[in-house]
Amino acid sequence: MNFWIFIYSIGAAQGLLLGLALWRQGPRERLLAGWMLLIALDLGVRAWAMLDPGAHGFRALRVVALFPFLHASLFYLYVRSRVQARSLRWEDLRHGLGFVLGLLLTVDLLIMPTDTFLQTLQAMRLGAHGGRELLISLALFGFSLSYVAAAVAMVLRYRRQLRATRSDGDPEALRWLLWVAAWQCLIWATALAQWLLPVPWLPYQLIYVAVAGFVLAVGYRSLLVPAEIAALAAPEAAVGPDGAAAQDAAPAPEASADLETDAAAEDPRFDEVARRLLQLFEHEHLYRQPALSIAQAAKRSGYPEYLVSAVINRRFGQPFWDWVNAYRVREAQARLLDPGEQRTALDIAFEVGFTSKSTFNAAFKRLLGETPSQCRARAPTVSSAAAGTPRPPAD
Repeated sequence: MNFWIFIYSIGAAQGLLLGLALWRQGPRERLLAGWMLLIALDLGVRAWAMLDPGAHGFRALRVVALFPFLHASLFYLYVRSRVQARSLRWEDLRHGLGFVLGLLLTVDLLIMPTDTFLQTLQAMRLGAHGGRELLISLALFGFSLSYVAAAVAMVLRYRRQLRATRSDGDPEALRWLLWVAAWQCLIWATALAQWLLPVPWLPYQLIYVAVAGFVLAVGYRSLLVPAEIAALAAPEAAVGPDGAAAQDAAPAPEASADLETDAAAEDPRFDEVARRLLQLFEHEHLYRQPALSIAQAAKRSGYPEYLVSAVINRRFGQPFWDWVNAYRVREAQARLLDPGEQRTALDIAFEVGFTSKSTFNAAFKRLLGETPSQCRARAPTVSSAAAGTPRPPAD
C-alpha cells in the first residue's frame, strides 16, 4: 500500500472519531466537531483518489482541494465561539464565500465529460490553464491568511479585555490559540514557498498532513480541557445589556472608550477614588471575593466603573487582573511561608479569592517568578509538636 494512503487513512479515522466525540460534548463543540469531520472527509477522499486514480476520484479531489478555503474561516469562527460564547447563525454562511468562489472557478472541470476532463487534467499537469490555478492559489492564500489575522486580533483584544475587567480568568490560557495561528501561518508559508520555489524533498502530501495534524491537535486540545476554555468565554464586558453575547470582542465601542478616557483624565476625584479602593482592598480585603469583576469593585466603591478603571490603570499602573491578583498572591505567599500554616496551597488559593488552580499558579508564577510549591519549600520548618500536625505536601 502507498505510504500516503496509509497516513491519510489513519488521519481520516482520527478525524471521524474525534468529530463524533466532540459532537457528544454538546452544542458548544458542534462547530469544532464539524471541522473535524471535514478533515476526515478531506483525507478520506485523498486516500480514495490514490487507490482509484480515475475520473471520479480526481473530480472529488478537485473539490476537497478547495477545503483549505474553509479551514481558516472555521478557525476564526472557532476562536469567536471561545472568546464571545457566540453560536453559529445563518449570516455566518458568508464565511464560506471563499470556498464558493473556488468552486465556481472549478465547476467547469467538474461537469465536463469524463474524456475531456482527463485530457484537461493532463494538460494542467503540463502547465496549461496556469492562469486559473494562479487565481485560485492567490485567492486561497489571501483569504486564509486574512481570517487567521482576524482570529489573532480577536484573541489579543480579548486578552486585554480580560485583564482590564476580570480577576478570575487567566489571559495566558488562550495563548495556545496564538500558537495554533502561528502554526497555521507556517503551513501556508511552506505551501506558498513550495508553489513558487518547488523543493524536491518536500512532497506536497506532507503539507496536507500538516494541515490535518494542526486541526486534529485543536480538536484534541478542546476535547481534553473543555472546562478551561469554557470558563473564559463571555466575560461581563462582552455581554450586552440584553444578556446576549456582544457582537464584537472589544469591551466597548472605540468612540465610547475614548470619551470615558477623556472624562477620566479631567476628573478631579482620582485621589478619593484611589483612597477608597485602597480601603476596600487593604482593610476590607475585597480581593478575596471570588470572580471579582471591575463592575463589582466599582459598585462597592460608589464610583463609576470607567473612573475606577482609569484610577487602577493610571494611578496604580496595572490592569485590573494584575492589580487584584497581586493582593491575592501576596497574601497567599505570606501564608505559604508561615511555618504554622497547615492548609494546602490550593485551599489557600481559594481562601484569598482564586477560583481555579491554573489561574492561581499562573498569577503566582507571573508576579513572583516562582511556583507556589517552590515558595512553600522555602518556608521554615517547625516541630510537629509546635505545629500540631505534619505540614501537608505542596500542591
